[in-house]
Amino acid sequence: MVLSNSFWPGMCAFLGVFFAMLVVVEFSAYVGMRYRERFLSEASIELDDVLIQMPAGRVLDISLALSCFVLVGVFLFLSVWTEEISMGWCLAGAFVIGAAAFPLPRLYLRYLRRRRLAKFNSQLEDALGMISSSLKAGFSISQALEEVADQNIHPISVEFRLLVQELRLGVPLEQALGNMTGRLESDDFELVATAILTARQTGGELTGALERVAGLVRERVRIANKVRALTAMGRLQALMIGAMPFVLLVGMSYVSPVMMHDFLHSPIGVAAVVVVVILVTCGFLMIRRIMTIEV
Repeated sequence: MVLSNSFWPGMCAFLGVFFAMLVVVEFSAYVGMRYRERFLSEASIELDDVLIQMPAGRVLDISLALSCFVLVGVFLFLSVWTEEISMGWCLAGAFVIGAAAFPLPRLYLRYLRRRRLAKFNSQLEDALGMISSSLKAGFSISQALEEVADQNIHPISVEFRLLVQELRLGVPLEQALGNMTGRLESDDFELVATAILTARQTGGELTGALERVAGLVRERVRIANKVRALTAMGRLQALMIGAMPFVLLVGMSYVSPVMMHDFLHSPIGVAAVVVVVILVTCGFLMIRRIMTIEV
């Protein structure tokens, strides 16, 4: 009589589902904690690279706030504009777009870092000339580096100021140059550091070595600018190809608004738009990848 009762099978099913959900929640919490630690560590390094005095947790808060704002905005837009689409599809589309907006703050930090590195490389030739002139005047290498650090030229003076501060704290020149090379990840400055260390170890003429490195840096900058000019048409084509479907969508909305209304208010039409956005984004990134030539 007891075995035939449905209470015990129901209780066993409930316990099975409960423990399964408990395992899923614990695993999700563990994955979220590990991702948060990695996110904060990488964001802290990216903030230090661009010299922004901001806690790494603030970047995470901005990313979450931006993602939630985009999610809510897209959901309200889809639910009001596309009345024929169910709320579940609207929520799914809003969730995908909101998740895509999450890494935007870190992408902006990486853009700032690339722009700062490009500006540093463009200023490095003048800095090498200043160091070479100081060495010819009888200054030591530390004093020559201080001459660059004392100039109010951003960002190269800031980086050399950090280098000089490490030297004043007793850090060896080899280690200080290695720290600066790892912080900047600049191939041009790596050549400068190698030239300085080689000249100190072998007793060679540092002034001539720096002048040759300055000529090499100048030539690399010239070639990089020439490559950028030659690939300008390809980058423009990438922008035009990426914008063409959306321009066509707006144009068709004016030419045939009834047809576009039926298309955009159907699940198949919305799915087609999402697929087009994904494919256009992939094509744009591939073209930019092809047009990016390392010098």
